Amino acid sequence: MKPVFIIADNIVSPIALTANENFDLLKAGVSGIQLHHTTIAPEPFYAALFNEDAGFTASVNNADAYTKFERLLITSVQDALSLAPVDCAGKRTVLIISSTKGNISLIEKEPFNADVKRRVGLPASARAVADYFHFTTNPVVVSHACISGLVALITGMRLLQSGRFDHAVVAGADIITQFILSGFRSFHAISNAPCKPFDAQRNGITLGEAAATVVLSVEKPQTKNYIRLSGGAVSNDANHISGPSRTGEELHYAIEAAVKEAGMAKSAIDFISAHGTATIYNDEMEAKAIQLSGLQQVPVNSLKGYYGHTLGAAGLIETVASAHSLKANMILPTPGFETPGTTVPLHINKVLQTGIYGACLKTASGFGGCNAAIVLQKAI
Repeated sequence: MKPVFIIADNIVSPIALTANENFDLLKAGVSGIQLHHTTIAPEPFYAALFNEDAGFTASVNNADAYTKFERLLITSVQDALSLAPVDCAGKRTVLIISSTKGNISLIEKEPFNADVKRRVGLPASARAVADYFHFTTNPVVVSHACISGLVALITGMRLLQSGRFDHAVVAGADIITQFILSGFRSFHAISNAPCKPFDAQRNGITLGEAAATVVLSVEKPQTKNYIRLSGGAVSNDANHISGPSRTGEELHYAIEAAVKEAGMAKSAIDFISAHGTATIYNDEMEAKAIQLSGLQQVPVNSLKGYYGHTLGAAGLIETVASAHSLKANMILPTPGFETPGTTVPLHINKVLQTGIYGACLKTASGFGGCNAAIVLQKAI
C-alpha cells in the first residue's frame, strides 16, 4: 500500500495556538489546566479552557458567522495549511472532521428551532469549514466517542492508500459546555483536582477544549526528519456503554493489528502515547492491554495533564505532540503521575527524556467499548 506522510500539523489550545509553540511549552512543563469559575457549573472545577480573549479567532474572516467550535476548526486548519499548502479546491484533497459534540452548546443558548437543529448536526459544521477553504469534495465526519481523532486519521490514511485522494486534511475539535460537563459528572467521572493518569490516587478526568489538524499526503516530504503514519486499527470490546473491557484484550487486538500493518517489530516501538484519562477503569484496562502486547517495559506517557481530555480532538492533539516528540528525540512526561496505580506495572514516563527515537504507538479508547491504535515512524 502507498505510504502516507504527515506534511503539516497544528494544535490550538489554551496553552498556545501553533504546534511548535505548544510543544515548546510542553517541554517546559506548562499545563493549560486551571481552576475555573464559569456559568456552565454551579461550583468551580478544574479544566483546560480558553479565556474569552484567547485570540484564536483573530484570523477568521467574518468570524461572527461561525460558532466557537467552527472558529476553532478554521483557525487550526488555516495554520496547518500555511505550513503545507495543498489544493483544497482540487478533487484529490479531502477534509475530515473529528468531534464528539460539535455545536451542542447551541441547544443551551438558543431557542430550539429548525436552524439550530440543522447547525447542531456535525455535517453542517463540516460543510461550513469546507466552504471556508473552498473544498469541492464532500467533507467526511467522524464522531466515534473519544477515539474519533485516531479513527479520523485512520480514515484519512485508508482514503489515501486506496488511491482516491492524494491529500487529507484531518481536523478535530470540541468545546466544553454545560451539557458535556454535567454528563461526565453524572458518571462521577470528573476529578476534583488536575487529573493524575495511571497514579494510585487518580479519581477521574479533567476536561479540556482544543483543536488540532494533521495534513496527510502520499507525497514524500522533501525535508529530513519527517513522520509516516504507517499503521492503524480499531476494535470494540462490547463490554458496556460507558465501562471499558476488564481484560484489555480488545485494545491489545488493535495494537497488534496496527503494528502488523506498520511492518515493524514491537521491539522497535520507543514510546507509547496512551489515552490515559485518569479514571480507575480506563487506566487499568490500558495497562493490561499494553502488557498483553508485551510492551510493559516501553516508556508510556499521557498528555491529559497538559490539555485535559479534549474528546474528539484528543487523538489528534496527542498524535501531533508525539510526532514532534519523535522529531525532537524526546519523550514527554506524564503530569500528575507520582505513584504507580495499576495492578499491571507500566513504565510511566515521569520526566522529560531524551534519546534516539524512531517509532511511537498511540492508543485511545472510548464509550461503547471502542479502541484504536496507530503507529508513527520517523524517517531520517
